[in-house]
Amino acid sequence: MEYQNILTEVKNHIFYLTINRPQKLNALNRSVLEEIATAIQASTENADVKAILITGAGEKAFVAGADISEFQNYNVEEGRQLAKIGQESVFNAIENCTKPVLAAINGFALGGGLELAMACHIRIASNNAKLGLPEVTLGLIPGYGGTQRLAQLIGKGKAMEMIFTADMLTADEAEKTGLVNHVTEPGQLIAKAEEILAKIILRAPLALSSAIKAINASGQSQINGFEVEINEFANCFNTNDFKEGVNAFLEKRKPAFKGN
Repeated sequence: MEYQNILTEVKNHIFYLTINRPQKLNALNRSVLEEIATAIQASTENADVKAILITGAGEKAFVAGADISEFQNYNVEEGRQLAKIGQESVFNAIENCTKPVLAAINGFALGGGLELAMACHIRIASNNAKLGLPEVTLGLIPGYGGTQRLAQLIGKGKAMEMIFTADMLTADEAEKTGLVNHVTEPGQLIAKAEEILAKIILRAPLALSSAIKAINASGQSQINGFEVEINEFANCFNTNDFKEGVNAFLEKRKPAFKGN
Protein backbone atom coordinates (compact mmCIF):
# COMPACT_ATOMS: atom_id res chain seq x y z
CA MET A 1 0.00 0.00 0.00
CA GLU A 2 1.19 3.52 -0.78
CA TYR A 3 0.78 5.70 2.30
CA GLN A 4 0.11 9.44 2.22
CA ASN A 5 0.57 10.30 5.89
CA ILE A 6 3.09 7.83 7.26
CA LEU A 7 6.51 6.51 6.28
CA THR A 8 7.36 2.84 6.72
CA GLU A 9 10.56 0.81 6.44
CA VAL A 10 11.79 -2.59 7.59
CA LYS A 11 15.43 -2.69 8.67
CA ASN A 12 17.21 -5.30 10.78
CA HIS A 13 13.86 -6.93 11.63
CA ILE A 14 12.45 -3.64 12.94
CA PHE A 15 9.38 -2.08 11.34
CA TYR A 16 9.77 1.71 11.41
CA LEU A 17 6.48 3.64 11.32
CA THR A 18 6.86 7.41 11.16
CA ILE A 19 3.82 9.68 11.24
CA ASN A 20 4.67 12.18 8.54
CA ARG A 21 2.63 15.37 8.89
CA PRO A 22 5.25 17.69 10.39
CA GLN A 23 3.48 20.80 9.10
CA LYS A 24 0.49 19.76 11.28
CA LEU A 25 2.72 18.57 14.13
CA ASN A 26 1.78 15.03 13.03
CA ALA A 27 -1.81 15.48 14.22
CA LEU A 28 -4.06 12.44 13.93
CA ASN A 29 -6.97 12.51 11.53
CA ARG A 30 -9.09 9.73 10.08
CA SER A 31 -6.69 9.08 7.21
CA VAL A 32 -3.67 8.87 9.51
CA LEU A 33 -5.44 6.45 11.83
CA GLU A 34 -6.52 4.26 8.91
CA GLU A 35 -2.95 4.13 7.60
CA ILE A 36 -1.54 3.31 11.04
CA ALA A 37 -4.09 0.51 11.42
CA THR A 38 -3.15 -0.93 8.03
CA ALA A 39 0.59 -0.66 8.74
CA ILE A 40 0.31 -2.35 12.15
CA GLN A 41 -1.65 -5.19 10.62
CA ALA A 42 0.88 -5.56 7.79
CA SER A 43 3.84 -5.57 10.17
CA THR A 44 2.16 -8.16 12.37
CA GLU A 45 1.74 -10.46 9.38
CA ASN A 46 5.29 -9.88 8.08
CA ALA A 47 7.49 -12.76 9.28
CA ASP A 48 10.62 -10.65 8.82
CA VAL A 49 9.40 -8.12 11.40
CA LYS A 50 10.23 -8.87 15.03
CA ALA A 51 9.52 -5.47 16.60
CA ILE A 52 7.90 -2.13 15.74
CA LEU A 53 9.16 1.41 16.31
CA ILE A 54 6.66 4.29 16.11
CA THR A 55 7.79 7.92 15.98
CA GLY A 56 6.87 11.28 14.43
CA ALA A 57 8.55 13.21 11.65
CA GLY A 58 10.66 16.19 12.68
CA GLU A 59 11.84 17.24 16.13
CA LYS A 60 8.82 19.29 17.25
CA ALA A 61 6.25 16.57 17.77
CA PHE A 62 5.64 12.87 18.11
CA VAL A 63 1.92 13.58 17.67
CA ALA A 64 0.54 16.88 18.96
CA GLY A 65 -3.01 15.56 19.19
CA ALA A 66 -6.04 14.90 17.06
CA ASP A 67 -7.16 17.05 14.16
CA ILE A 68 -9.92 18.93 16.00
CA SER A 69 -11.42 20.46 12.86
CA GLU A 70 -12.44 17.00 11.71
CA PHE A 71 -14.86 16.35 14.58
CA GLN A 72 -15.87 19.80 15.83
CA ASN A 73 -19.49 19.37 14.67
CA TYR A 74 -19.97 15.73 15.70
CA ASN A 75 -23.03 14.64 17.69
CA VAL A 76 -23.10 12.05 20.48
CA GLU A 77 -23.30 8.99 18.23
CA GLU A 78 -20.62 10.29 15.88
CA GLY A 79 -18.38 10.91 18.89
CA ARG A 80 -19.03 7.39 20.15
CA GLN A 81 -18.07 5.89 16.79
CA LEU A 82 -14.97 8.09 16.57
CA ALA A 83 -13.68 6.72 19.86
CA LYS A 84 -14.86 3.13 19.30
CA ILE A 85 -13.39 2.71 15.81
CA GLY A 86 -10.13 4.42 16.75
CA GLN A 87 -9.69 2.36 19.89
CA GLU A 88 -10.42 -0.95 18.23
CA SER A 89 -8.53 -0.48 14.96
CA VAL A 90 -5.47 1.40 16.20
CA PHE A 91 -4.90 1.80 19.93
CA ASN A 92 -6.09 -1.61 21.13
CA ALA A 93 -4.50 -3.22 18.07
CA ILE A 94 -1.14 -1.75 19.07
CA GLU A 95 -1.46 -2.71 22.73
CA ASN A 96 -2.44 -6.27 21.79
CA CYS A 97 0.07 -6.58 18.95
CA THR A 98 1.92 -9.87 19.19
CA LYS A 99 5.22 -8.10 18.50
CA PRO A 100 6.85 -5.57 20.86
CA VAL A 101 5.98 -1.96 19.98
CA LEU A 102 8.15 0.96 21.12
CA ALA A 103 7.22 4.64 20.92
CA ALA A 104 10.09 7.09 20.40
CA ILE A 105 8.62 10.40 21.56
CA ASN A 106 10.24 13.42 19.95
CA GLY A 107 8.68 16.70 21.11
CA PHE A 108 4.98 17.07 21.87
CA ALA A 109 2.86 14.00 22.67
CA LEU A 110 -0.51 15.48 23.50
CA GLY A 111 -4.04 14.12 23.54
CA GLY A 112 -4.33 11.36 20.98
CA GLY A 113 -0.56 11.49 20.57
CA LEU A 114 0.06 10.53 24.19
CA GLU A 115 -2.70 7.94 23.92
CA LEU A 116 -0.88 6.47 20.91
CA ALA A 117 2.37 6.34 22.88
CA MET A 118 0.63 4.77 25.89
CA ALA A 119 -0.81 2.02 23.68
CA CYS A 120 2.77 1.02 22.83
CA HIS A 121 4.55 -1.46 25.08
CA ILE A 122 7.61 0.71 25.78
CA ARG A 123 8.09 4.49 25.64
CA ILE A 124 11.26 6.54 25.43
CA ALA A 125 11.38 10.31 25.06
CA SER A 126 13.78 13.03 24.01
CA ASN A 127 14.51 15.52 26.77
CA ASN A 128 12.56 18.23 24.95
CA ALA A 129 9.36 16.17 24.95
CA LYS A 130 6.17 17.45 26.55
CA LEU A 131 3.42 14.96 27.39
CA GLY A 132 -0.18 15.68 28.32
CA LEU A 133 -3.88 15.01 27.93
CA PRO A 134 -5.44 18.48 27.48
CA GLU A 135 -8.89 17.31 26.33
CA VAL A 136 -10.79 18.96 29.22
CA THR A 137 -9.73 22.35 27.86
CA LEU A 138 -11.91 21.51 24.83
CA GLY A 139 -14.82 20.25 26.90
CA LEU A 140 -13.85 16.64 26.21
CA ILE A 141 -12.07 13.76 27.90
CA PRO A 142 -9.49 11.40 26.37
CA GLY A 143 -11.32 9.04 24.04
CA TYR A 144 -8.65 6.63 22.81
CA GLY A 145 -8.02 4.80 26.06
CA GLY A 146 -6.21 7.63 27.80
CA THR A 147 -8.19 7.52 31.04
CA GLN A 148 -7.52 3.81 31.37
CA ARG A 149 -3.90 3.50 30.29
CA LEU A 150 -2.65 6.59 32.11
CA ALA A 151 -4.09 5.35 35.41
CA GLN A 152 -2.50 1.94 34.85
CA LEU A 153 0.89 3.49 34.11
CA ILE A 154 1.19 6.24 36.73
CA GLY A 155 -1.59 5.50 39.24
CA LYS A 156 -5.14 6.76 39.65
CA GLY A 157 -4.39 9.88 41.68
CA LYS A 158 -1.63 11.15 39.39
CA ALA A 159 -3.72 10.36 36.32
CA MET A 160 -6.67 12.32 37.68
CA GLU A 161 -4.48 15.33 38.46
CA MET A 162 -2.89 15.24 35.02
CA ILE A 163 -6.22 14.93 33.19
CA PHE A 164 -8.12 17.40 35.43
CA THR A 165 -5.46 20.15 35.19
CA ALA A 166 -4.50 19.43 31.54
CA ASP A 167 -0.91 20.17 32.61
CA MET A 168 1.95 18.86 30.52
CA LEU A 169 4.80 16.80 31.95
CA THR A 170 8.40 17.28 30.92
CA ALA A 171 10.27 14.19 29.79
CA ASP A 172 12.09 13.98 33.12
CA GLU A 173 8.82 14.24 35.05
CA ALA A 174 7.30 11.56 32.82
CA GLU A 175 10.23 9.26 33.54
CA LYS A 176 9.85 9.75 37.30
CA THR A 177 6.17 8.79 37.16
CA GLY A 178 6.86 5.71 35.03
CA LEU A 179 5.09 7.13 31.98
CA VAL A 180 8.29 6.76 29.94
CA ASN A 181 11.11 4.26 30.38
CA HIS A 182 14.09 6.37 29.29
CA VAL A 183 14.96 9.97 28.41
CA THR A 184 17.64 10.84 25.84
CA GLU A 185 19.09 13.76 23.95
CA PRO A 186 17.01 14.43 20.79
CA GLY A 187 19.80 13.26 18.52
CA GLN A 188 20.10 9.96 20.40
CA LEU A 189 16.40 9.07 20.53
CA ILE A 190 16.23 6.63 17.62
CA ALA A 191 19.61 5.13 18.51
CA LYS A 192 18.36 4.42 22.04
CA ALA A 193 15.19 2.88 20.62
CA GLU A 194 17.24 0.69 18.31
CA GLU A 195 19.51 -0.33 21.19
CA ILE A 196 16.53 -1.57 23.20
CA LEU A 197 14.89 -3.29 20.24
CA ALA A 198 18.17 -4.93 19.21
CA LYS A 199 18.12 -6.78 22.54
CA ILE A 200 14.45 -7.65 22.25
CA ILE A 201 14.64 -9.17 18.78
CA LEU A 202 17.24 -11.67 20.02
CA ARG A 203 14.65 -13.19 22.35
CA ALA A 204 12.14 -15.92 21.54
CA PRO A 205 9.31 -14.33 19.47
CA LEU A 206 6.57 -16.64 20.72
CA ALA A 207 7.64 -16.09 24.32
CA LEU A 208 7.52 -12.32 23.76
CA SER A 209 4.02 -12.68 22.36
CA SER A 210 2.96 -14.70 25.38
CA ALA A 211 4.50 -12.14 27.72
CA ILE A 212 2.58 -9.32 26.02
CA LYS A 213 -0.69 -11.21 26.41
CA ALA A 214 -0.05 -12.04 30.06
CA ILE A 215 1.11 -8.56 31.04
CA ASN A 216 -1.85 -6.92 29.29
CA ALA A 217 -4.19 -9.22 31.22
CA SER A 218 -3.02 -7.60 34.46
CA GLY A 219 -4.91 -4.43 33.54
CA GLN A 220 -8.20 -6.15 32.71
CA SER A 221 -10.41 -6.72 35.75
CA GLN A 222 -12.68 -9.17 33.91
CA ILE A 223 -9.73 -11.48 33.19
CA ASN A 224 -7.73 -13.53 35.68
CA GLY A 225 -4.20 -12.49 34.78
CA PHE A 226 -2.66 -15.33 36.76
CA GLU A 227 -4.64 -17.86 34.74
CA VAL A 228 -3.53 -16.18 31.51
CA GLU A 229 0.07 -16.36 32.70
CA ILE A 230 -0.24 -20.04 33.58
CA ASN A 231 -1.71 -20.88 30.19
CA GLU A 232 0.83 -18.83 28.25
CA PHE A 233 3.67 -20.31 30.31
CA ALA A 234 2.38 -23.81 29.48
CA ASN A 235 2.01 -22.98 25.78
CA CYS A 236 5.70 -22.09 25.59
CA PHE A 237 6.59 -25.72 26.32
CA ASN A 238 5.07 -26.69 22.98
CA THR A 239 7.46 -24.54 20.93
CA ASN A 240 10.72 -25.34 19.21
CA ASP A 241 12.04 -22.06 20.61
CA PHE A 242 11.71 -23.49 24.13
CA LYS A 243 13.74 -26.52 23.12
CA GLU A 244 16.31 -24.30 21.42
CA GLY A 245 16.54 -21.99 24.43
CA VAL A 246 17.09 -24.82 26.88
CA ASN A 247 19.60 -26.60 24.63
CA ALA A 248 21.52 -23.38 24.08
CA PHE A 249 21.63 -22.77 27.83
CA LEU A 250 22.91 -26.27 28.55
CA GLU A 251 25.41 -26.12 25.70
CA LYS A 252 26.59 -22.65 26.83
CA ARG A 253 25.89 -20.97 23.49
CA LYS A 254 23.60 -18.22 22.25
CA PRO A 255 20.18 -19.43 21.13
CA ALA A 256 18.99 -19.06 17.54
CA PHE A 257 15.24 -18.60 17.85
CA LYS A 258 13.03 -19.08 14.79
CA GLY A 259 9.62 -18.19 16.16
CA ASN A 260 8.09 -21.65 16.00
